[in-house]
Amino acid sequence: MGISELRHMGARGSGARVPINPLGRALVRAGAISRSDAALAEMVRRHCDTSLDRILQAEGLATEDDLLAAHARRLSSQRWTVQDLAVAEPVDAGLDPRILLKYGVLPLTAASGATVLATGGPESLAALRPSLPKSLARARAVMAPRHAIQDRIAQEHRDLLRARAEARVAETESCRTWEGAFDRRLRITLAGLAGIAVLSLAFPVMIFALFAFWACLTLVVSAGLKIAAFVAHRVAKTATPALDPRSQRPLPKVSILVPLFRETEIAHALIARLSRLTYPKCLLDVILVLEEEDDLTRQTLAGIDLPPWVRPVIVPDGKPRTKPRAMNYALDFCEGDIIGIFDAEDAPEADQITVVARRFQQVPREVACLQGILDYYNPTQNWLARCFTIEYATWFRTLMPGMARLGLAIPLGGTTLYFRRDVLEELGGWDAHNVTEDADLGFRLARHGYRTEMIKTVTEEEANCRVWPWIKQRSRWLKGYMTTYLVHMRQPRLLYAQLGPRKFWGFQAHFVSALSQFLLAPFLWSFWLVLFGLPHPLDPVLPHRVLVGLGSLFLTVEVLNVCIHMASVAGPRHRHLMAWAPTMHFYSPLGAIAAYKALYELILKPFFWDKTAHGLSVAARGRRTSDGGFDLSGIKLEPGHKGL
Repeated sequence: MGISELRHMGARGSGARVPINPLGRALVRAGAISRSDAALAEMVRRHCDTSLDRILQAEGLATEDDLLAAHARRLSSQRWTVQDLAVAEPVDAGLDPRILLKYGVLPLTAASGATVLATGGPESLAALRPSLPKSLARARAVMAPRHAIQDRIAQEHRDLLRARAEARVAETESCRTWEGAFDRRLRITLAGLAGIAVLSLAFPVMIFALFAFWACLTLVVSAGLKIAAFVAHRVAKTATPALDPRSQRPLPKVSILVPLFRETEIAHALIARLSRLTYPKCLLDVILVLEEEDDLTRQTLAGIDLPPWVRPVIVPDGKPRTKPRAMNYALDFCEGDIIGIFDAEDAPEADQITVVARRFQQVPREVACLQGILDYYNPTQNWLARCFTIEYATWFRTLMPGMARLGLAIPLGGTTLYFRRDVLEELGGWDAHNVTEDADLGFRLARHGYRTEMIKTVTEEEANCRVWPWIKQRSRWLKGYMTTYLVHMRQPRLLYAQLGPRKFWGFQAHFVSALSQFLLAPFLWSFWLVLFGLPHPLDPVLPHRVLVGLGSLFLTVEVLNVCIHMASVAGPRHRHLMAWAPTMHFYSPLGAIAAYKALYELILKPFFWDKTAHGLSVAARGRRTSDGGFDLSGIKLEPGHKGL
């Protein structure tokens, strides 16, 4: 709840009964705010785990300059400008620059020769002081803009911070060691392909039979996993126990990372969507993560009047230029205890962060991640968008919750993810070299004893509705799946010991069957020949009744998949898609094409990030107004859409 809501409720007259803290009194004496607003800010602070500075700034009642000046007067300190920070010499106190970034504190040498601690607020400095070395124990504080302090820290430690962003995850759990093994990997791959080619020429029927057998085996495993997840989801109780309002703790600060790269088309719409979040803005810390060389997006954002709770962070150029590397770098700039991830085209439900924050207060510490439901706001744009929406509804509304109910580790989606910050830092953030950093992180959480819980809050994003962009996106996901499996299977015994039998075999069933089904899809399609009474390559070695049985198995699983798809879109939000579920059989061949592209890139370009183009749908773009603003009121909403 913010000050504006309290005013609306008629709480202004209660100001005389609310004690005002020293900073509030200093601002009132300086004429920066009224006494009633200071009292209302104190009332907000009782429900929000944040400082008075953040509340007043987020509500637009005081500027950063007002607050810094008030702190300086109250503490008999100095007020430094950006120029003062730029010319002061840094003090090497042996502190980790990531800690300095987190608290927004920097030791510097003043013009007088004395060592000072530049800080954006006394509360940040007080939190850091116990970790300071003795040489800084008596250093005086000077007040300076927090963003300028962080910029100076990033400038002074540019190379170190960039290197740590690239190698934050432990080497044993990262794929970055592949970087220097290209020649060896290529030789092994070429030798393997040559061996398969020779065997196929010498024993074509036998090789075909082996691949067909493996395709059928993984088909059965995949179908069994889907049935188990579907049943577990359907029979489980889905009600979430409500918290007693009287026992609720103050809401925590939440940082949201929004990686952007060449997103000029939807930058304005993104800010409009974020502004619709109902979480108290004084507790919201939205970081727009920008690449240093992405001048277009930076120029676009420069023309937008960002709210005080939204700020850009520029990631130094480096390799690999991936989303996880950028998030690793930006993580240390965050102020929140909870870290969330949004994509550029996301439209989260307005109350999503409140739901997430309260859920984290309910669950045990081992629940380190909450995964929301992803959906699409352009499902009727064309056939591909419809199929993509059906696939997402099946995965996020049925299979993922079912797998979680079965006690299996789940690969995370790339957005609408929320983490306990301390756990995320403990695990080293994201693997900068893995192009599906989300799936990888889901299993690293499980390996270290943490759980992911699905939560009933929806984020809508743009369905990739053009064939080649869809294939590029899916090939990146599948390449990441291949990478994740190979990385975690380096030491199978260790993985088994960490995950336990249930999660270990669930990991095998999910990854092996998913990848095999895409790569070996043509062998399964060959059974259509049997069903239509045409000759089959295995006629010389298998009785006809066996081939008919295998063809029937393939057809049965196809029907089963259609049933699960239809059940997943049977709700009022997606009911209009039920008639399209049978066409999913014609959607899957695109995945096979993407799988072969992924396999090619895994060998030759394992760290290449094939970026997904956004802003292709009307709903993603919105409409520019004559004054340079952005109007979303004319956007056509799909059935069941709650608004942007």
